[in-house]
Amino acid sequence: MADKNTMVITGGAGFIGSHMVDVALERGFRVRVVDDLSGGREENLAHHGNNADLACEWCDIRDLEPDATVFSDADQVVHFAGIGDIVPSIERPTDYMSVNVQGTVRVLECARAANVSKFVYAASSSCYGLAEVPTTEDHPIQPQYPYALSKYQGEQAAFHWHHVYGLPVNAIRIFNAYGTRVRTTGAYGAVFGVFFKQRLSGKPYTVVGDGSQSRDFVYASDVARAFLAAAETDHTGRIWNLGGGNPQSVNYLTELLEGERVYVPKRPGEPDCTWADISRISAELGWAPKVSFEEGVALMLEDIGVWKDAPLWDPDSIAEATKTWFQYMDKEGSA
Repeated sequence: MADKNTMVITGGAGFIGSHMVDVALERGFRVRVVDDLSGGREENLAHHGNNADLACEWCDIRDLEPDATVFSDADQVVHFAGIGDIVPSIERPTDYMSVNVQGTVRVLECARAANVSKFVYAASSSCYGLAEVPTTEDHPIQPQYPYALSKYQGEQAAFHWHHVYGLPVNAIRIFNAYGTRVRTTGAYGAVFGVFFKQRLSGKPYTVVGDGSQSRDFVYASDVARAFLAAAETDHTGRIWNLGGGNPQSVNYLTELLEGERVYVPKRPGEPDCTWADISRISAELGWAPKVSFEEGVALMLEDIGVWKDAPLWDPDSIAEATKTWFQYMDKEGSA
């Protein structure tokens, strides 16, 4: 681009957000990161050194005011900041509503005050619940737990600002993102963090159910490319599903990682398969995944040392960590 645009990336020190920073800087943007480092890490951006086109504001998005200087010269805003994980959302729903909904409203007001040319919201495919596959963007919305509800309400807020205030908004509903820099500590959840620590420790992989369940994994750099396209397109008011379009089973992942398996109970309310219909994003943004599942897993294994301090999960600790899940999500068992 001839004149550099400024892109604000909330959650830019996080897993996907830091990949977004990479892509935006490579594209020629000036980048402003907003992150409270509750899930992100400064180390995720360290490879950029003292790049003059990268500046960081370490703050909670709920503390942002419309005149926040980090937004003052913004052309585009890409909003990743929020809190994830399913079980903690069941235990602490008010936190999720506060950050993922009210925090999003704060960012929307900053974007509106800056009169940005595009606001791209990182939505979640969890809004679909137990969906038919492959899942299209017009599938009924059926959030099953507070995290899913909070991300969908954040999406609704973004489009409300689009309709009422004319803020140019697009949203991308991410399916199962994976890749380097994914969080290595915290709540039980993401399969890669669980399995990689178990591999480092020589322990068997704790496979949920029979392992035949499949997930539509999409690599973080491919996710970032999609968000860049959504920020630069002339389209506005659009929602796109984003996945690899090629679901992979958990059993296949353990084959790639090699090692023994043990099985833990299947969790109620979880789909057997997630699978994004990516025909709309491919047609309208010209996006297609570049990193195959096998390539992505290999890239993560090259960096497996980052999981050395991650929690080591076994069937007993998983059962303890997911008690709340079974308490509230097992509708049949409690009927």
